[in-house]
Amino acid sequence: MQAMTNREPSLVELDRLAAIGEDVLKRCRAKGASEVDLGISVDEGLNVGVRLGEVESIERTRDRGLSLTVFFGKRKGSASTADLGADSITKTIEHACAIARHTEEDPCNGLADPALLAHDFPDLDLWHPWQITAEQAVDLALACEDAGRAFDARIDNSEGASVQVGSSIAIGATSHGFFSRERDTRHMISVALLAEDEAGMQRDYWYEAVRSAGDFPDVASIGRKAAERTLARLGARAIGTRQCPVLFAPPVARSLIGHFLSAVSGGALYRRASFLLDHLGRRVFPDFVQIAERPHLRRGHGSAAYDAEGVATRDSDLVRDGVIERYILGSYSARKLGMTSTGNAGGVHNIVVTPGEDDFAALVERMCTGLVVTELMGQGASLITGDYSRGASGFWVENGAIVHPVEEITIASNLRDMFGAIEAIGNDIDRRSHILTGSILVGRMTVAGS
Repeated sequence: MQAMTNREPSLVELDRLAAIGEDVLKRCRAKGASEVDLGISVDEGLNVGVRLGEVESIERTRDRGLSLTVFFGKRKGSASTADLGADSITKTIEHACAIARHTEEDPCNGLADPALLAHDFPDLDLWHPWQITAEQAVDLALACEDAGRAFDARIDNSEGASVQVGSSIAIGATSHGFFSRERDTRHMISVALLAEDEAGMQRDYWYEAVRSAGDFPDVASIGRKAAERTLARLGARAIGTRQCPVLFAPPVARSLIGHFLSAVSGGALYRRASFLLDHLGRRVFPDFVQIAERPHLRRGHGSAAYDAEGVATRDSDLVRDGVIERYILGSYSARKLGMTSTGNAGGVHNIVVTPGEDDFAALVERMCTGLVVTELMGQGASLITGDYSRGASGFWVENGAIVHPVEEITIASNLRDMFGAIEAIGNDIDRRSHILTGSILVGRMTVAGS
């Protein structure tokens, strides 16, 4: 009994969720479901916000949920609940089964192939609960904001700083024998500042996101980084319309890779809504571009031993020597395309873009004259045609050096042309995301200004 009482609370909770999951599986099968897929999770969080030295918000959250999918042959029904009480679970089972009985059959419906399911669950070092009180979190947020505000007299206002603490425990199970127990944590510190001079006001921000609070840099450095970025934007102006090279800084370079991932995802492909339709085995990038999925990186933001269907994840190449090696597929999209799941139901896991030798400064010098983009606005990218047009801000470069900040411009091209025109990828990798890339230099785009 003493050993039981000394168990870590998260493990005790996982046992409780596992017992609920096993019971739900049995009850669904008893109601005639031929296949069952479920997930049960409990998420906890603390979020504090401060502004101008005052506490604005303190919020604690605890969210629970059951998501359930049942199949009656090739008929599918799904239901969910945020209440893990017995009555709510019973109603959720009934609703999912009732929906499945009345939907049309789809030959591509069903659980993942049992041969593809994960049965080995390596420790990916994702569980690092942050034992911090609300008062301590407030102190960190205040220290972050104070460091930014004190950096320069031109920093005259703030949109606030926040500290977010999060943990999640979950079980996943299917009637094919898959059963997982998962724990992970995610924490973030952020601040947004405003600066003003005779030319006007500018805003910028910075944040750090980690699995373990021990991986945060000094909190004051986050505030100073936000201040430096904000001050650098003072004096921004528009530029005339032209064609020139564009260097995407790492936080926005991620979006280019994200567009590629969306275009080679099963949902877009089987709907024939992708500009990269039928491009498997074809060259899309220059031959020095390598993009790989690495799902088992320790403490990775996208690390997972299995996907949303329980299919085992594995290291694999998406792009090798500029050529598309595979698509991004879950079981349903794979069946629609006559292919096999790639373990990507629910998304990708740690996309790594192989860096080149140059850092950011070297890429600026290499570009000689052109635009550095540090922020993008709008959603102007079409996956169907590849047409790309987005609002942007950043810095104008001449003779290999930044000469002034730029705002109120639009950058435009076609994603297919942009991918083919990549001239270099920097080694300045932004590690705050599951897409790990450095700066990306695109040789030519249209920049539209005043």
